[in-house]
Amino acid sequence: MLQAVQIAPQGPEFSPMVMGYWRLMEWQMSPQQLTGFIEQHVELGITTVDHADIYGGYQCEAAFGEALRLQPSLRGRLQLVTKCGIATTANPEHKLGHYRTDAQHIRQSAENSLRHFHTDHLELLLIHRPDPLMDADEVAEAFIQLHQSGKVKHFGVSNFTPAQFSLLQSRLPFTLATNQVEISPIHQELLLDGTLDQCQQIRIRPMAWSCLGRGEIFTQPQYQALREELERVREEIAAENIEQVIYAWILALPSRPLPIIGSGKIERVRSAAAAASLSLSRQQWFRIRKAALGYDVP
Repeated sequence: MLQAVQIAPQGPEFSPMVMGYWRLMEWQMSPQQLTGFIEQHVELGITTVDHADIYGGYQCEAAFGEALRLQPSLRGRLQLVTKCGIATTANPEHKLGHYRTDAQHIRQSAENSLRHFHTDHLELLLIHRPDPLMDADEVAEAFIQLHQSGKVKHFGVSNFTPAQFSLLQSRLPFTLATNQVEISPIHQELLLDGTLDQCQQIRIRPMAWSCLGRGEIFTQPQYQALREELERVREEIAAENIEQVIYAWILALPSRPLPIIGSGKIERVRSAAAAASLSLSRQQWFRIRKAALGYDVP
């Protein structure tokens, strides 16, 4: 069973792997089936769940909340993470997709999430994407108000550059808890652009989304060499499958990311959780890097 870890100097404590609910509506689970699925991954020690207001065309939060209503005791075993700041055309009021990080929208989005989840607080609220019209003072105003009211315990960002992260942090009296970013063998830019270095510097743990490269690692012909290298490493470390090798590759990063698992199949969730016990040598790690990028280190 996975054990909770503290992800920032001022908290919170999360499971070292996170259950992602972006595709919840595609899983076509009844509320009863979803309740059973939540119970199963909680038993594995995966107690932190990742959402966003826009997921599933603005439906995922409410669907998850209905499952929690069937088993209210689950709420106390979970850490709810959600995001706001993107306005999509799934809402008929939006003529085009855009970003919204004004204080009123942040507060209203948080209130909507609380209502959807049938709870009185969120463990973590993130700004979903950098907004070119973001006023850092206005975001900070909303964060501080939500924090003082007890409705949101911690705050963070998603997909922010180090400069964008530092700007918002400069306006806050508490530490931003995480930066949720895309990390996979086929998306390595953040490993060297300062994003993960910043996480190490201020001792926060990033959350890693799309660890499996949106599934492209397993299907696209340009990643055949990567699949072959992952298979060789799988044999060497006695992993069950190459998915575990990919998670182990991400977990080896010194910023200690929390991988987000995006599958609605408990067997794959269980397999992902088992990857936490695997380790790669430095040579194995760099072999995977080279196979993904197609070239050696300079």
